[in-house]
Formats: sequence, structure tokens, C-alpha cells
Amino acid sequence: MDKELRSHPTLDCFCSGSTAVTLLRSGSNLFMANIGDSRAVLATKDDAAGGSMVAVQLTVDLKPDLPREAERIKKCKGRVFALQDEPEVPRVWLPFNDAPGLAMARAFGDFCLKDYGVISVPEFFHWALTDSDQFVVLASDGVWDVLSNKEVVDIVAASPRRSSAAKFLVDAAAREWKHKSDVKNG
Repeated sequence: MDKELRSHPTLDCFCSGSTAVTLLRSGSNLFMANIGDSRAVLATKDDAAGGSMVAVQLTVDLKPDLPREAERIKKCKGRVFALQDEPEVPRVWLPFNDAPGLAMARAFGDFCLKDYGVISVPEFFHWALTDSDQFVVLASDGVWDVLSNKEVVDIVAASPRRSSAAKFLVDAAAREWKHKSDVKNG
């Protein structure tokens, strides 16, 4: 993807980029690839709990403060730290400049940090499906930063039709972002 992005000179990806999570189903197997802080979460029925839905995180959010991610970034002279007013968000910074502050360790694009440990190599995951497994939600940090895995599973499960589930989820995330902003701004 980075090679493709570089082949389009009109796209400015020097200090911008994206994450991705992909899923391939082959029979009863799920194969996932993840770059950045997008995530795949499975909804499965828990027979021991009366058939209630349980959320199972299938991928790992590749944030800069994960030990193996931080180690790679630091070996490449990048820096990892959170800002004082945002202590819960570790970011990747250039060696001698407090920029750009990328909140993930892997991304497509973001070429300004590629020499400093940010990579576009995905992590791969596998899940063997069972009869209890119901659906998988693929989403970016725009959802996961404000809603828990369980909340997302509950929202999708409660949607009247699967075709409208994404809209219900986006609406719920937008409400939470607005609420978070209102609380922060007093």
C-alpha cells in the first residue's frame, strides 16, 4: 500500500496516513491482518451465561506504547510519549521535534515517520469459528476510543436489521464523541 501511495504524487501522505483491519473467511476459519489501531471483535453466544453475547477481541491495537512497538520505534530513534493534557494517548514523535504525534505504531502513509520506526507491515491473526459465533465487527479507533468491545457487540446485536447495524454503531460512537467533547469543554 505504501508503494501504491508513493506512486500518486498528488496524494500528500507525508504526515497523513491510515490504519486498516481486514478479514478473510475460509470455511470455518477467520484470517485477519491489522495495521494500526483498527480492530476486529467477534460476538459469540456464551451458553454458560444463558446465551448472552460476549465480545472477543480478535486483533491487537498496535499502539506505540506496546513494548515490542515502542522498542522498534526507539531503536529507529523515534520517541514515544503522551502529552501532559492527553496522558492516556501515547504517540510517536520525531527525534528532535515534537511532531507529528502519531497515535499508532503502524500505518499506511505517514512517511515522515517511516525512518523512525512506524511501519506498514500487518500483524496476522487466526480464529476458528464455532456454532456460537454470531458476527464480527471491524472498526477504527473512531469507534473503539469511545465504546467498549461489549458495548459495540450489544449495539450491533440490538440493531433491528444487520443492514442498519453500521449506522446504529456510527451514531452511538458520534454521540459518545460529542459527550466526551462536552465534558472536556466544561
